[in-house]
Amino acid sequence: GFTDHVALGNEEWNPWDADEKNELAASQQRYEANLKMIKYARSHLEQTSLRVQIWGKAAIGLYLWQHIFGGHLEPADVIAQWREGSQNAGKTYFSFLTGPSVVPGYFSVEAEHVVLVLNGREPAKIAYATQWLHYAQTLMETRKIQHVAVVLLGNEQCNNAWIQPYLKRNGGFVNLLFVTYDYAFVNEEDIFQWPLGVATYRNFPVVEPSWSMLHDQRSYLCNFLGTVYKNSSRETLIEILKQDGLDKLCWIAAREQWQPQETNESFKNYQDALLQSDLTLCPVGINTECYRIYEACSYGSLPVIEDVMTPGDCGNSSAYHSAPLQLLKTMGAPFIFIKNWKELPAILEKEKKMSLQEKIQRRKKLLEWYQNFKAWMRQKFINTLENSFLPSDKG
Repeated sequence: GFTDHVALGNEEWNPWDADEKNELAASQQRYEANLKMIKYARSHLEQTSLRVQIWGKAAIGLYLWQHIFGGHLEPADVIAQWREGSQNAGKTYFSFLTGPSVVPGYFSVEAEHVVLVLNGREPAKIAYATQWLHYAQTLMETRKIQHVAVVLLGNEQCNNAWIQPYLKRNGGFVNLLFVTYDYAFVNEEDIFQWPLGVATYRNFPVVEPSWSMLHDQRSYLCNFLGTVYKNSSRETLIEILKQDGLDKLCWIAAREQWQPQETNESFKNYQDALLQSDLTLCPVGINTECYRIYEACSYGSLPVIEDVMTPGDCGNSSAYHSAPLQLLKTMGAPFIFIKNWKELPAILEKEKKMSLQEKIQRRKKLLEWYQNFKAWMRQKFINTLENSFLPSDKG
């Protein structure tokens, strides 16, 4: 980013007015001085910089790279076998690799510091993640790399015990762990909570806010498109909406079975629902945190979140007063949190009375918050890596 210094001085050069040779000599000197400055800056950059290679072996890697880092990937085709991108950030040069062709031992390791993005959702994924960890461990042992951090799509009930032995604090080699959901072991020292983000495995895009997204009247008060499990709070939600005829004011499309793969039409429908409604209802699933929260933020539709802990080993509310969704709450997410869907009719009554102007202000606040949230996560990620990987100046 030093090209702006290469301009040949600010004064306009007028061939009729100055002695041409003097001018050329002077501009040559300026050019050389600039060249020196660039060389110095580059060498200075190299002295202080880290090279970090991110191996994206889980879809949340795309949220990290494209949504949080605002990075690009070549080729753009989402089904390409191999995709890569790079950018400078802080004192660090980051490169990102992803795709089915990124296989242990079959690509060049071009940095001494590696971030592994892994899926630890279920046993089959864990077995695959473990292979990657063993590959990284071998590289550490043969001094090919110096540091390893892991970004982990954790288990929805926070059963992540399998990763613990790999952490440095437990005698392993992984310096840092960034993990999704309210994992009870998050300590802000070497284990950090990481946002679930949008469903990149369904190719949810990076959405650029538009004028109409902010200013247009939206056709629906709220939306819920999703699976309704038997005996779940989602059944209660649908019943409450039907009781008061509120389902007529909202875009509701409930299905009884979860579908992992979207059709183009169902995905288009879902995006339209987010864009066309002021509120997005977010009932709990296996975990309180879901992709829908972040997807709604992308389109300026305010998440209404069922704020209850789900069964499992995620941070219990008694010890963590802000769990669940500790990360979002700590960051001041401007959402509506409710404990029970019975609170919904009153919320929707209030919505009906809101002016478009008030809604525009709320959308602005939400979209700004989401931009800031991603920027903050990026900065925190970079700082954490630099503090851990760069040699400290403390002698």
